[in-house]
Amino acid sequence: MDYQPAWQNFYQEIEKPGEKIDLAKASFSYAQAEYPNLDIRKYLSTLDSIASEIQPQLPAELYPLKVIKVINSYLFDKLDFQGNSHDYYHADNSFLNKVIDRKIGIPITLSVVYLEVAKRLDFPMVGIGMPGHFLIRPEFEDAGIFVDAFNRGEILFEQDCQEKLNQIYQKPVKLESDLLAPISNKQILGRMLNNLKFIYLHRKDFNKALATMNGILKLFPRNVEELRDRGLLYYQINRWQEAALDLRFYLKIAPNSEDAPMIKILLEKIS
Repeated sequence: MDYQPAWQNFYQEIEKPGEKIDLAKASFSYAQAEYPNLDIRKYLSTLDSIASEIQPQLPAELYPLKVIKVINSYLFDKLDFQGNSHDYYHADNSFLNKVIDRKIGIPITLSVVYLEVAKRLDFPMVGIGMPGHFLIRPEFEDAGIFVDAFNRGEILFEQDCQEKLNQIYQKPVKLESDLLAPISNKQILGRMLNNLKFIYLHRKDFNKALATMNGILKLFPRNVEELRDRGLLYYQINRWQEAALDLRFYLKIAPNSEDAPMIKILLEKIS
């Protein structure tokens, strides 16, 4: 089965200029491939309602720490959103509709809920693509604080981020400044889809993995590693014509890559 038609709403949303992409709408759109009856307007309205409940509780002066404290209280105390540490790699953790329904998710999807609520409160926040653990922070110059939505909105400073990175890699890792730089909505969506792709590959659900890879390549058409990986998956499931197209294009873009000799051997087998 080809899952591409179910992705059309996603493709339509991400064709917009980067800053115009609605992160929530795009997230719900790709979830429609898994949940065809998903009503996007209903879930956007749920985010609106959460923000409208929080709005009257905000302080008169929108100091970042005070606003974050109010949002945290509502999301994590009243609504009881929480990180799914017990079943981290469940596919539903990567679908924003299921995160909202179940009040449970992984760092990036819980962060998207937080970002979308903050946006509706006119409190701009940005995603921080730290390796291994997605964070968010207020979109103010030199804000100096980060929020860990996976851990009930825990407030972190740069040194805390360094310690978290060391824990993730089980060794000291230098926290370069770019690791705490804001990332775009396209990059956030790419990271969410990448998580989902690996879940599907682990489950050997290759049709859904391919559809997800197509989504990533729609976001980033020049992602040569993704193009190669899609070609290799096509090869694995004996869709040799598509495999040949991807792998030949990969060699054209990256002729001197370390795996080029292996790719050439595969192409000879299916030519």
